[in-house]
Amino acid sequence: MDSTVMVVLLWILLPSTTTGIKLDGNGYVDVIIAISSRVPQDDTLIDKIKEMVTEGSFSLYDALNKKVYFREVTILVPPQWNGTNFTKARTESFGKAKIRIDNANPAYGVEPYTNQYGECGAEGEYIHFTPEYLLNDTFIQLYGSRGIVFVHEWAHLRWGVYDEYNRDKPFYHSNSHIEATRCSEKTGGQFFDVTAGGSLQPCRIDPQTSLPTKGCIFFPNRNQITNCSIMFSPSLDPVTAFCQKNKHNYEAQSMLNKKCGKATWTVIFEDSVDKDALQTLKPLESPPPPPSFKVVQRTQRVVCLILDVSGSMAGPRILQQRQAATHFLRYIIEDQASVGIVTFSTSASTLSNLMTIDSDITRENLIKLLPNVASGSTNMCLGLSRGLQVLQEDNGDVLGDEIIFLTDGQATDNIAGCAPSAIQSGAIIHTLAFSNSAAHALTEMANKTGGIFLAPNDNIISNQLMDAFASLSLSTGDYTNKPVQLESVGARTSDWFNGTVSVDQTVGNKTSFVIIYEISLPSIFIQSPSGSIYTQTNMSNDDFTRPGFYFVIGFCLCAAVAREGLSRLFMFIWLLKFYLSVRWFPPPSSRVVQLNPPKPPVSEEPLEVGNFTRTATGESFVVKLSGTTPPNFPPNRITDLSAEIQEDTVLLSWTAPGEDLDQGTAKSYEIRWSFDLDMLRSSFSNGHAVNTAGISPQKAGSDEKYSFNLSFPIQNCITVIFAVQSKDNQNATSETSNIAQASKIPPGPPGVSNPCINLIILVISVCVETMVICFIVLVTRRAVKLRKRFAERKVALTIANKFQINPYA
Repeated sequence: MDSTVMVVLLWILLPSTTTGIKLDGNGYVDVIIAISSRVPQDDTLIDKIKEMVTEGSFSLYDALNKKVYFREVTILVPPQWNGTNFTKARTESFGKAKIRIDNANPAYGVEPYTNQYGECGAEGEYIHFTPEYLLNDTFIQLYGSRGIVFVHEWAHLRWGVYDEYNRDKPFYHSNSHIEATRCSEKTGGQFFDVTAGGSLQPCRIDPQTSLPTKGCIFFPNRNQITNCSIMFSPSLDPVTAFCQKNKHNYEAQSMLNKKCGKATWTVIFEDSVDKDALQTLKPLESPPPPPSFKVVQRTQRVVCLILDVSGSMAGPRILQQRQAATHFLRYIIEDQASVGIVTFSTSASTLSNLMTIDSDITRENLIKLLPNVASGSTNMCLGLSRGLQVLQEDNGDVLGDEIIFLTDGQATDNIAGCAPSAIQSGAIIHTLAFSNSAAHALTEMANKTGGIFLAPNDNIISNQLMDAFASLSLSTGDYTNKPVQLESVGARTSDWFNGTVSVDQTVGNKTSFVIIYEISLPSIFIQSPSGSIYTQTNMSNDDFTRPGFYFVIGFCLCAAVAREGLSRLFMFIWLLKFYLSVRWFPPPSSRVVQLNPPKPPVSEEPLEVGNFTRTATGESFVVKLSGTTPPNFPPNRITDLSAEIQEDTVLLSWTAPGEDLDQGTAKSYEIRWSFDLDMLRSSFSNGHAVNTAGISPQKAGSDEKYSFNLSFPIQNCITVIFAVQSKDNQNATSETSNIAQASKIPPGPPGVSNPCINLIILVISVCVETMVICFIVLVTRRAVKLRKRFAERKVALTIANKFQINPYA
């Protein structure tokens, strides 16, 4: 049996992570705020967005020593909104926007949040606001002014700052005292439990941890003696600044200390994307002007496929191009979009002017026009020029229209010469370089127009070109109609290909398998959990280019088996409904504690989905290495070190780093401890070393646990500080981990008292009582002496009087 090629794909579309925000002088420009197409039209929402950003601009100006503000902001409204004041969008799209207005996510409710997955100082994904939050002014009482909340979220998004509170560890021990996780430590407040009826009760102490039990809340006083920090509680009126080094609370078990181990101000000025500019910018001499706004709208998509048919595309490449373009036209491009097709080699040709996708017949007619023959040279500029001409047909310009430009990567003509005009045209240009090398102009055009650059592999068993075409969509925010890619597998085989795919309950109907083959139609069997078997009779075939297609309604776990001549098996799912989880809980505040109105309920029920798979196509990038040896990367910094003391045994837990950052296995760990947090944080090598001979690092991402005894008995009410570094095989050392501290607290009965505090109070009481007794004794002795002297003097006077003698002579 001849060797055959087989590929299985399940695909998903995810938004791009590219950001267009720029700091131009002292002002931020290209700030895009996009409203989801799921949000009903309400023109008041646009006014509220403008108010929030304007207020936030002045708050940002104050918080960063008058250095920066928001200068230019674009608001993207949904395609279905009606209005005469909306201008045509250029490169703006919901998927590219870093600030999004969308319906409430059940995991968050109306609370603003930022999706933030990177390391300290890395930009976040996007900020999420709900229409309810912006339109309902009662939420100002709960969360603080919208402007300062916007600055709080901006710090997450732009500068990679983390919160200065911790929902999981809201309290910690400091010198045997219970402290709330906060910054600055001078932020005063009170601890209370809120009963079901809304009354306040003193917090109780957990006898196991000697910390307040779950449900205890720290209520900051309304009037504070400190103006920081915005990353702790933007709801406090006095809070207008970020914590600087001299005010930062390094002891607190906050997310900022775990991820960064430094003050917010330090992260912004030393680690963020704006660090170089912020260090050199001079403060503005006067308050900045309000931001300028423009409101834009993207209507139906207008797309031109510009396809390379030069000689270097002959063979498997032209077949793969046709297969991928077929899938794009049949399943990806939306209804009512307009599509044109252009090819180029020695010359350029228009295979189809713009056609509106109004039926399956239109889709099939476009597919029939796709090229299947390749020859000639690679004149990219001719293809670009012809594609731009086709896009102008509908309204005379190309603003906001899209080009999907596929080529083998190397131009015969001077692509660098014609790229600038294409960039200035206003079109979004997606570039696909179907080779191992690509002209720099291809990446430049994608980056500067808001497009996507992809470099799919042209190996016959690779699915990357199919994935690349499938990822080329412009999201409007309605994720319920976005496809989800579950699997993507390719192989060359001379026997059966077997596989199993989990279709979990978070994805819905219309599970589809798409099979693309190279030689001849294979035998295909797909079995559902109920035992139903689907074969070719349940599918449609299209002579080497048409994917097999069928529907499975409901949730299923399907196994696909294929034989003979199979090239690619494609699977995808429609009707996606899923959510991510990052929550922000700014605490309420007041001196005389008065509860704010209750927040809207938020679902706390975990979603049980069982096993699931997802795959995604990321954008490509180019790395150029010189002739020197590539740098060696140390293990990544440990950011989740935790410690506890049980009797005299210390238990440390953390996630294993890699040999190179988070890949591989580190060579060794170095653990040190101290009673002095500042010393261990600033001078790790001066801490006391722990014997780590008994621990062998595990693979990156594994859970590490290590228990040991210190060289002395640990006394009650003592806090010990720990930190870890790791080394790779070249002895490159990681940064010092987050600081973990553990206190040995003697067990006590449930109640409001801390045993260590009780002990301290007892010692102080004894000392005070002793001092009082000593004072009484001294006073008594002094009084006795005075009485005795007075009595002696009285006797002397009596004798003198009797004998008429002067006692003072």
